Amino acid sequence: MFLKNLQLHQFKNHKESQFTFNEKVSCFVGDNGAGKTNILDAIHYLSQTKSYFNHIDSQNIQFTTDYFMLKGVFEKGGKQSEIQCNHKEQEGKSVQKNKKKYKRFSEHIGQFPIVIISPTDTNLILEGSEVRRKYLDSSIAQYKQSYLQVLIQYNKALKQRNALLNQFNDKGYFDAITLGIYDKQLLEHGNTIHKERTKFLEELTPVFNKYYSEISGGNERVGLVYKSQLNDTDFGSLLDESKQKDRVSNYTQVGTHKDDIIFTMNNLPIKKIGSQGQQKSFLIALKLAQFDFIKEQIGFKPILLLDDIFDKLDDKRILKLISFVDKNVFGQVFITDTHADRSKEILTKAKISFSIFNINNGIIKNERE
Repeated sequence: MFLKNLQLHQFKNHKESQFTFNEKVSCFVGDNGAGKTNILDAIHYLSQTKSYFNHIDSQNIQFTTDYFMLKGVFEKGGKQSEIQCNHKEQEGKSVQKNKKKYKRFSEHIGQFPIVIISPTDTNLILEGSEVRRKYLDSSIAQYKQSYLQVLIQYNKALKQRNALLNQFNDKGYFDAITLGIYDKQLLEHGNTIHKERTKFLEELTPVFNKYYSEISGGNERVGLVYKSQLNDTDFGSLLDESKQKDRVSNYTQVGTHKDDIIFTMNNLPIKKIGSQGQQKSFLIALKLAQFDFIKEQIGFKPILLLDDIFDKLDDKRILKLISFVDKNVFGQVFITDTHADRSKEILTKAKISFSIFNINNGIIKNERE
């Protein structure tokens, strides 16, 4: 699978940009703020129907305009698919495949899978559990579309149950039968979510450990610990035991919406003891393991986006990462960099076929093979 071409119209700082890509490596170079990362984000939009960096669609419209349009042609298994994503103020977002509009965006997820490595990935370590749950869910949804539907149904039941708890409190009554309807839905979908997250992390961990060892060269032991209330206790029992607390707080306090992943180094949280270099190696290994796992599940290579990696990584880690490209571990790769000469030197030394696009405030100045 690869992206053949891409068009951006009034997307962030790109008034009108068009690209034609090779099947291997494309590198976007330019100063900070030139619009390089916005191109990666456009590719992410066409894969995932949303931005990686800003989930408020209206904020991705170019200033002084009222809509954006993204269009790309993917080739997979010898067949071409044109994907178009539009967002217009007052009308909202639409996504089309071969000019046919999706009824639900979730139908598109997993068709053209993607993995991104970005400086913002540090949020996976530094921020709260919701960020790590989203990493889990977006990974699984790219190879198992039915999981996304289960997740949507779980969140719908959770929202309705919380609204009912608030209603009990506001009107001073309690209806165990109605609450039980939502409990049943949470049980059904929550147990499926827990099972899939457990399976994913169990199978991801050895691949992650392999990549971490190769990238870091260190002897420290790293791990991914799945923290869930459902690990040791039946979900139904948890809901029963928490019912009174839920009524007091007007909130469902148990379930997979409370899950987390603990990133460890030598059995301690890497957030507390890991150096910046160790944390970078950890996150790169995590994303490469995600890439490998999705590839094994779907039978072809996802697209890989590498945002600003040459600035943020030391030479040792850069060479190791590029060596994976050279070994044909990856398929199509998109890279952003602030220095054209550096990118060309690194990729030429690795004897990798590449194209370079010079970007200046959303304008493509030239292209060089």
